Amino acid sequence: MQSPNRQICLQATGLTKRFGPRVAVDRLNLEVFRGEVFALLGPDGAGKTTTMRMLSGILPQDEGQARLWEFDTLRQTRQLRERLGYLPQSFGLYDDLTVAENIHFYADLCRVSRAQRRQRLPELLAFANLTPFQDRLAGKLSGGMRQKLGLICTLVHQPRLLLLDEPTTGMDPVSRQEFWLILHELLKTGVTIFLATPDMDEAERAHRVGLMYQGRLLMAATPQALKEAFAGELLELRTPDLRAARRILTGQPYLRQVLAMGDRIVLTVDRAEAALGLIEQTLRQAGVTAVRISATEPGLEDIFVQTMRRQGE
Repeated sequence: MQSPNRQICLQATGLTKRFGPRVAVDRLNLEVFRGEVFALLGPDGAGKTTTMRMLSGILPQDEGQARLWEFDTLRQTRQLRERLGYLPQSFGLYDDLTVAENIHFYADLCRVSRAQRRQRLPELLAFANLTPFQDRLAGKLSGGMRQKLGLICTLVHQPRLLLLDEPTTGMDPVSRQEFWLILHELLKTGVTIFLATPDMDEAERAHRVGLMYQGRLLMAATPQALKEAFAGELLELRTPDLRAARRILTGQPYLRQVLAMGDRIVLTVDRAEAALGLIEQTLRQAGVTAVRISATEPGLEDIFVQTMRRQGE
């Protein structure tokens, strides 16, 4: 993936949104650079969709300011819409229209000229591998094909910045891979991509990742920089009796964190080499045998959990 330009194309300063007593987005400060993929990573309810809606000019903020290039998202929405493409979680396709008819409908909304769309539409259909399906009703498309059609409709007016709200949620692995191939091709044309996702693996594909939790942006950096900021070292423990091992190890003074993850326990320690013998001894004395322990590198999930716990403390 090519490196982004350092020119700022999206900037939020103190961005805040409340719904009654609940603060959905809490004083968010953020910069996105031209030509990069920025992933806003967080669980459901973190404030990602509310952030997207404010940045797109759909939802007014209560405090702070957001600018896309030189345009204010509250006061210059017309100029924004000419340069911005927004794909929400549920894009408004018309099931009783064909693929081509849906694209023409959105081209009309975006005031794309007939001459422009004659050139643009075949390119977009081929780009998303939808040319053979242009006469199919949108209601007859698979979930992955519907998302690709939604993306085409978002791209019909050639936006410079894309806001994508969990664009691959519910997709099968093949469709997700195809969707990301399309996004990588878009980067080559100079488009900037800002996406919200709850998926750790998906966030790894971005140039930079912002960790969002309970309305706050906890930190933002490249995936590698986030991993390097992880406090401690990680060990993976596997044993037939995971429940007993977790119970025995929880609270041990030489362990920073004990976290059950599927078929293994992930242990955070200060130094893996020093902790290894202590862990084996503790489990052996408690009667837990057939233990396999190996060192591992922190992933975004480990970093997110650690960061959230720090926030809670």
